[in-house]
Amino acid sequence: MSVLIVTNRSEDWPATIPGVEVVDDATYLTDPKFSDRRGVKVFNLCRSYRYQTSGYYVSLLAEARGHKPLPNVATVRDLKSKSVVRMVSEEIDDLIQSSLQSLKSEQYELSIYFGQNMAARYQKLALALFNQFQSPMLRAYFTLGSKSRWYLRKVDSISGNEVPASHWDFVIQAASEFFASRRTQTRRRATTRFDLAILRSPDDPQPPSNDKAIRKFIRAAEAVGMSAEVITKDDYAKIVQFDGLFIRDTTYIENHTYRFARKAEGEGLVVMDDPQSILRCTNKVYLAELMARHGVTIPRTVVAHEDNAAAIGQTLGFPVVLKRPDSAFSQGVIKVNNEEELAEKLETFLEDSDLVVAQEFLPTTFDWRIGVLDQQPLFACKYFMARGHWQIINPNDNGSDHYGNFETLPVDWAPRKAVQLAVKAAGLIGNGLYGVDVKESNGKFYIIEVNDNPNIDAGVEDVVLKDDLYHRIMSVFMRRIEQRKSLH
Repeated sequence: MSVLIVTNRSEDWPATIPGVEVVDDATYLTDPKFSDRRGVKVFNLCRSYRYQTSGYYVSLLAEARGHKPLPNVATVRDLKSKSVVRMVSEEIDDLIQSSLQSLKSEQYELSIYFGQNMAARYQKLALALFNQFQSPMLRAYFTLGSKSRWYLRKVDSISGNEVPASHWDFVIQAASEFFASRRTQTRRRATTRFDLAILRSPDDPQPPSNDKAIRKFIRAAEAVGMSAEVITKDDYAKIVQFDGLFIRDTTYIENHTYRFARKAEGEGLVVMDDPQSILRCTNKVYLAELMARHGVTIPRTVVAHEDNAAAIGQTLGFPVVLKRPDSAFSQGVIKVNNEEELAEKLETFLEDSDLVVAQEFLPTTFDWRIGVLDQQPLFACKYFMARGHWQIINPNDNGSDHYGNFETLPVDWAPRKAVQLAVKAAGLIGNGLYGVDVKESNGKFYIIEVNDNPNIDAGVEDVVLKDDLYHRIMSVFMRRIEQRKSLH
C-alpha cells in the first residue's frame, strides 16, 4: 500500500520521507493518475475539513476511489461533534486524570503527531486520543473543572502550518516510525496481495490461540496470498491499513475487541469474528432465547429475574446451573445444589444483570466442541471435565487453573447428530468461525453454547487436520476479501 500526503501548500510539509509521496490537494482531486491508482493510503493534511472545502473532498473522494484516508469523513464529523468528544472524555477519564494531575494551570493543549507526543508522560493519553480520532496531527484542549477534574473540551485536526518550528524534528520522526511498519510489510508483499491483521493480547492468561498457532496462521496466510501482522489493542489506528481482521483475543462487548471489530467492519475489512457474532455469542440470555425459538435442543432453561426466582428450583430441580449473561471460560457459571444456595447466588448475579440464565444440570464426563467455519464443520474435540470438577476448567483463586484432558477426532468420527446440531446452531449466529459446545446425555444432544472466537491451539484443535486447519481458515479470509474487493 503506497503512502500519499496531501496538503494545500507544499510548505505545509517541509520534509522528505523515503517511500512517501507529497502532493497538493488540487492535483490529488483532479489528476486522473490518482483516481486510477489502487492500494493508496492518503494522509490528509489540508488546512480545513469544513464541508465542501478541498480538504473535505480529499477524504470523501479518497473513500470513493477505494483509498484509505486519514482522517476519513466519519472522523471529520466526530471532530465537530460535542457529544462524541464528551463521550470520549468519559471513556478515558481515568487516563486523563492520571496524565494531567500534576499540571498547575486550568487549561492545557496536547499536540499529537501520528499518535505520539513529545513528552513521554503524555504518550498514553496521546495514543488513546489518536485511536479515537484518527487524524495524522491533532490538538486536544483540556479544561480543569469542578472538584479539580480535567475534561476534554475539544479536539481539532491541525495541518503543517500550525506546527511550531521547534516540533518539526519530532513530527518527522513520528511520521517515519508510523510509516515504517507498512513499508516493511510492503516489501514482504512481493508475493502477497492483501494484508491481514491478527489481534491478540500478549499478556492474556487464556488466549484463544497459543504462540505456535499464531505462527501457523501467519504462514498459512502467506501461503494463500496474504501478509499477516500481529497487532495489539494499542494499534487501533492501524486498522484502516489492512484488508482483514482476525481476532485472536478474548472477546467482550465492553472491551477493545468489540470496538476493533466494529471499526474494522465499518472500514470495509473482512472481520472474523464480526461484531454481530460477538454481540450474539457473548450474551447467554440471547443464545437461550435464539436456540429455543428455532427449535434447537438445549437443557431445560429458565431466564431468571426477580419475579420468577422462587419458581426456578421447582421448574428445573437441583442441581441448577446459573450463568451470568456474559460469562466465559467457565467463569460466571456456577452450580447450586439447593434453594438456599440458589437464592444467595441469584441475588449476587442479579446485581449486575436484570436477567440471568438458569439451566438444568446435565452431568457428563466431557463436552463435544465442534468447530464450525463458514457454516461447515471444521474440527471435533472432546473436552473432558477437570479432575474432581463438573466443568472443563477448575478455576483457582491463585490463578493456577486446572484443565481436563482433550481428544481431537476427525469430524466424521464425531456423532452425526452432534455435528448437525452444532452446524445448525452456528448458522443462527452467522457464517464466521465458531466453537459449539454440545452435551450428550442419555442418548440426546444439547447445545450448551456457541462461542465466537473459539480456541485454536497448536497441539489441540489441530491434531487431526494439522497445518490444513490454519490453511482452511485463511482460505476463507482470502476468498471473502477477493469477493469484497471485486465489488469496489
